[in-house]
Amino acid sequence: MSAPRRLLSLVGLGLIVALTGCIDAAPAATPSPEALPAVEPRAPADPLTVVADSDPGAASIALSEALFASAPAAVVGAPDDATAASAAVALGVPHLVAGEEPKPLQAELERLGARYAVVADGTDAELDGVDTVALPRTAADASDALGVDLPACSGGSAVADILALDPAAPCLIEAEATSTPSPAPDAAALPKIPRGEPVPSAVALLAGDGTGLAAAATARAAGTRTVLLPPDDLNPQRSPDAIAALSAQETNAVLAVGAGFAEDAALDWRIRSARTGWQLPGGGQVLFPNHFVVAIYGTPGAPVLGILGEQDLPASIERARQHADPYRALTDREVVPAFEIITSIASGSPTTDGDYSSEIDLESLRPWVEEAGRQGLYVVLDLQPGRTDFLTQAKRYEALLSYPWVGLALDPEWRIGPDQKHLVQIGSVGADEINSVVDWLAQLADEKSLPPKLLVLHQFRLSMITDRDRVDTSRPQVTVLVHADGQGGQGAKQDTWNTLRRDTTIPWWGWKNFYDEDAPMLSPEQTMSGVAPTPDLITYQ
Repeated sequence: MSAPRRLLSLVGLGLIVALTGCIDAAPAATPSPEALPAVEPRAPADPLTVVADSDPGAASIALSEALFASAPAAVVGAPDDATAASAAVALGVPHLVAGEEPKPLQAELERLGARYAVVADGTDAELDGVDTVALPRTAADASDALGVDLPACSGGSAVADILALDPAAPCLIEAEATSTPSPAPDAAALPKIPRGEPVPSAVALLAGDGTGLAAAATARAAGTRTVLLPPDDLNPQRSPDAIAALSAQETNAVLAVGAGFAEDAALDWRIRSARTGWQLPGGGQVLFPNHFVVAIYGTPGAPVLGILGEQDLPASIERARQHADPYRALTDREVVPAFEIITSIASGSPTTDGDYSSEIDLESLRPWVEEAGRQGLYVVLDLQPGRTDFLTQAKRYEALLSYPWVGLALDPEWRIGPDQKHLVQIGSVGADEINSVVDWLAQLADEKSLPPKLLVLHQFRLSMITDRDRVDTSRPQVTVLVHADGQGGQGAKQDTWNTLRRDTTIPWWGWKNFYDEDAPMLSPEQTMSGVAPTPDLITYQ
């Protein structure tokens, strides 16, 4: 290898070649292919590594540090240079971005043990201790300079194009040159670089905002499995591809690459949840806005409480699907059939514990909950707590709420005070009690790496939730939905719907159709066209 030299820019390439002969050093013979050690990709040591630096140079170095133990060469180019990115993938080496301060780039090349820097056209960089190889902008010239047969790629300058490159079939994305250096015939050429073993045990989540070409190239060069997420929604819980990659048996490390990931305080939980692999029908772990839920309501074995109790478990699953099916032609959202099971039943007289609520044994409900999950149904456990509080009752069913497909419903109509009785007074609840349930559900989801929990708040009078504007809807682990479950004539139901929705910050809403109490009950077509805005949950009782 020749003595250290400094590259000022590719425009001065002719000067560099001229200076080579003036240095007292070993002859400038091109090393043999065997002279270079193999590239050593690696998986990050930490389960989650966030690379969120807004500076492209710093971000490229951080990703190189995470994914490469060593490399005899690196590609140096602009962050949006598709030619440089494709060259890095072809060679199996990091793509580094030259920043205004040269020291971090120099330090990373030294850490890698790089002997060569393949420098893209138009890149200004000052590099010591490495031989520099100019990266031509055409596949034919690049093949000669890099010692690799590189046909032209059909891709462009999008992150997805870089991720689509196959390291086993290297090619070059050609681009117009920004300058026209004319290397001398004896300019440095790159020796053959032995490729390293890929690292499929790591998954890189990339923001698809068009600014991550270097990151995509480095991840692809390392053989890391990659998933591209929309720049406006970096939540892996919404991505079927991300969930599949993160939950794969070989996955033991995750990289989140993009400035937006640094802003998500719940990122660790989101990734742990995605790694469980559970998905809703149609994909993803987040119900709204991509899913539309249609539920049948009641208690197993109790026909008087709703249609869910009018048949056995297999027939109830089929009935839930029959109610959901007509909506598939009426919405572009993925329709999810569901059970809403009354889990604690309001009583007109004191129960054994004095709370005027009969709690159904958890184990008797487990077969319904588990089979519903196996059959692709979502389940909501509905609480009618009487004189006790919602949180106390919710905790009784923690084992069922620990399933990823199970949410919770609070029915304030049946939350009465110590001197009240059901059907004499209509119950109510305050935001503080609801928020205690929100906090507990959020903690449960976080501790057990569960997807977001649906929390349904039943309401047909404003007085039923006394200070609803204080209900905490900010927790990403809990999806709060208000369910307008009034009954009677459609005019009155529409008035209730509009009143409940006035001046609200609640994002998600539900509507109930009653078979016996509505006059008349709306058909699916009427529900979708006549209730505005369109609900997110439809329940049948």
